Amino acid sequence: MTNKYLEEMEASYSMLTIMEEAERCLLCLDAPCSKACPAETDPGSFIRSVRFRNFKGAAETIRENNALGAICAVVCPTEKYCEMECARTQIDRPINIGGIQKFVTDFERQTEMEILKKGESNGKSIAIVGSGPSGLQAAASLLQLGYEVTIYEKSQQAGGYLRYGIPEYRLPNAIVNHEIMQIVNLGADIIYNTTIGQDISMAELKEKYDAVILAIGASQGKMLEIFEGNPNVETAVSFLARARANQGKIELPKDALIIGGGDVAMDVVTSLKLLGVKYVTDVVYEEFCEFKASKKELAGAQKNEVTIIDGYYPIAVEGKTVTFKHRHLNNELKIEAEKIILAVGQEVAAENLNIETKNNQVLTSGYKTADEKVFVTGDIVHGDMTVVWAVKKGKEVAAAIHDYLGGNN
Repeated sequence: MTNKYLEEMEASYSMLTIMEEAERCLLCLDAPCSKACPAETDPGSFIRSVRFRNFKGAAETIRENNALGAICAVVCPTEKYCEMECARTQIDRPINIGGIQKFVTDFERQTEMEILKKGESNGKSIAIVGSGPSGLQAAASLLQLGYEVTIYEKSQQAGGYLRYGIPEYRLPNAIVNHEIMQIVNLGADIIYNTTIGQDISMAELKEKYDAVILAIGASQGKMLEIFEGNPNVETAVSFLARARANQGKIELPKDALIIGGGDVAMDVVTSLKLLGVKYVTDVVYEEFCEFKASKKELAGAQKNEVTIIDGYYPIAVEGKTVTFKHRHLNNELKIEAEKIILAVGQEVAAENLNIETKNNQVLTSGYKTADEKVFVTGDIVHGDMTVVWAVKKGKEVAAAIHDYLGGNN
């Protein structure tokens, strides 16, 4: 059954169907979809190019605005951003912007385009701690401005949550590898298996580079107190990382209970189903009318026949049995499962970085910290915890550093 886990769930457009979808676009003069993209990927412009079969121009529009355009094409919750503002919704349904973007970036990869170019060297260098989406975008932006960029990554491979969190059926490794290689080809130097504060200190980084960006993500899964020390319990972050690292070839329970209702929880329940676990139950604090998961991810879980119980939260656990209480009704229920997986949020691992966090975020103005040479981006900065928002933050922190180092003078 693991082959389903490795297969992309959504079929891509063909040349015929891509033109049919693009021709539905109203070619709005002041495209509301483009204004709604946090990364300013500009779907209004690239869809116009597709309409006229200018796929190279479409790819250039995407890539010049978003160095992770191929990744965003498949994981961005477009119904929250560009598609929600699509003028076509007033007629029937929004344009499938993500699907068109995927076709264009697939075309770019298959034809081996090299769109982004390194800027003329300005003699200055930047260190980036973490190779998740925000760090990668910051690297791409800075390289195009002429900076030398070195990325320090604690793991064996780059990508952060792109590599170790999002399941293969949603984000194939081939796409992640291609996006990272594009940035390496721009000139990024990635140093692996290096933890800041252990293998190299912040003081050394500040001495060696003109500025340092902390682009660390929320890589640790939260553990609720009542589940501490229970051998039957695992965090969603841990499970997803194990499944992806082993291409789904992991020991599986006969049944599983997941607690949580966001996109991460949907990734877990759908992964379990695709891997062959017959009974998968998800208990969610939110009711369906207030669900946090994207409509697409929720629909995927329902399509795979995941049992979802809304409006309950855990109050006790004994071994493999969890007791839940309803938020509004005087009801309780007990569920026993061989495996219990918590998808109740993530925490930032900021030890040894000499930065103060509150509620897993750094209080910052313009991505700056109290230390003028240290900037922050990614999940530790306020904003949506999505890839497209990570791209937005990566572009903005690069602009802030460029301004700090006199690049805009």
